[in-house]
This record gives sequence, C-alpha cells and structure tokens, in this order.
Amino acid sequence: MPHPAPRPPRSLLLSAALLLAAGCAAPAGGSADRAPAGAPARELSAAELRAAAVTDAELGPGFTVTVITPGRGGTGPDGGREAADKPACQPLLDAVAPASAAGRADGPASGGPVPAVPYAETDLSVALAADPAGSLYGGLLGYRGDRAARLLEELEGLFVPCAEFASTAPPPPAEKGRGVTRTTHRLSRNDTPTPEGADEATGFTLTNESGGVVLAQRAVLARVGPALVVFSTVGVGAEPAPAPDERVVRRQVAGLRAAQRG
Repeated sequence: MPHPAPRPPRSLLLSAALLLAAGCAAPAGGSADRAPAGAPARELSAAELRAAAVTDAELGPGFTVTVITPGRGGTGPDGGREAADKPACQPLLDAVAPASAAGRADGPASGGPVPAVPYAETDLSVALAADPAGSLYGGLLGYRGDRAARLLEELEGLFVPCAEFASTAPPPPAEKGRGVTRTTHRLSRNDTPTPEGADEATGFTLTNESGGVVLAQRAVLARVGPALVVFSTVGVGAEPAPAPDERVVRRQVAGLRAAQRG
C-alpha cells in the first residue's frame, strides 16, 4: 500500500484524550444493538486484558494474530495526536488511532472519577491467508465503571454532526520538517448486529482523503461489560473496506467475556 492507512492498528481505539460530545444520546433506530444483561463483568488488569487477546490456535488455520505494543506503529504517540476541526468529532479519530499511555493506571478501578482514557489496552492485527484485503487491525480497551457504555452511546450521536469534518496532524518525529497534514473525513454508519456474548455494538466507515487515493476504514465496536472490542479493515480507492470478519469478532468477544467472568 503506497499511502499509509488512516491511523490503523495501534488499535482503532477510542483512546488518548477523548473530547466527547456532551449530551449525545443514541438516536432511535441506530446501529447500537443491546443484548440482554448478564452477570456483572469485572474490570481486567492490563495483564489480564492482554492474556484475553484472541490467538492463532483459537481462530484456526489461515489466521495469523500479532499482538502489538501500543504506540509502536509508524505514527506512534510521539508523532502527535490527530485533532478534529470539530471537537465533537474527536472520538471518531480516537476510535481508529492508538491510545496514549499517558494518564493510564494499571489495574481495576478503586473509586474516584471515571477517566476519559482506557486504563489498559492491547492492540493486535489478524491476517487472513485466504483474503489479505480482509486483514484486521484491532484492540481490547479496558474502561472504568460505565465509561465504555457511555462512550459507545456518545459515538452513536455523532453520525449526523460528523458526516463530514477535517483534521490536522503533526508529522512523525522523523519528518519534523514536513509540516502538518490536513485531512478531510467522511463518516457513514454501518448496520452492525451485536455479536453473541456482547452487550451492544456499533459500526461505521471513516474516510481519509488527505492524499491522492481515498482510504476508508471500516470499524466495528462491541462492548463487553466495562471493555470494548474494536476491529477495523481498510479499503483503498474504489475498493470498499470489507466488513471485519465475524468469526474473529465473535471469538474475541467470547474470550474477553470468559476472562471477565473467570
């Protein structure tokens, strides 16, 4: 791929300093789809969250899973945070960009206010031998209290006000003299049934139109108790981003739910 994807792996990731739109409620008929409430799910430590990541063995032949250390991508935290021109749209960029380690605490909540950043995150990529274009970038994000549910609800309220917006991003450290990059984004909602075992889910496609070729990133976000499972794929030019493989999403949701109940 000659042009970098719009902030892919590093986990798509609802992260860093989330500037959330206040008072955004999920619209009627939205793609968030709630599952029946089950047993309370506990917050996992950073180590437990990482251990819950899906593996090659669980997915079977043809899948290769690579766990990524957050911030180790080509546009890591030191490269600067991509900022939306409309502050209310910032969660959409944070959903497809890596989380910053700043301000994170390692371990379950022990009271106090709910932070706007995940306290723990595990990023991964899943390559499909039979369908390279369908390879996924993903992440597991641990949030305090009801923050994951609130975050998903707030994202649901952004599809109309953020149907089109722009962003700027500073260059990575190796290219400091290049100047900022300005990007136009277009947002559309995707029909996203809730995977078995998840509490609710939503999905969207976000374009990156900063270069000569339009890139589209299709994301699925599923809430499992106080954590989020996030996966995305990338499409280039006229080729649409495929829907994230349902087998991978379901298996990851099941693994995270089992860890929370363990």
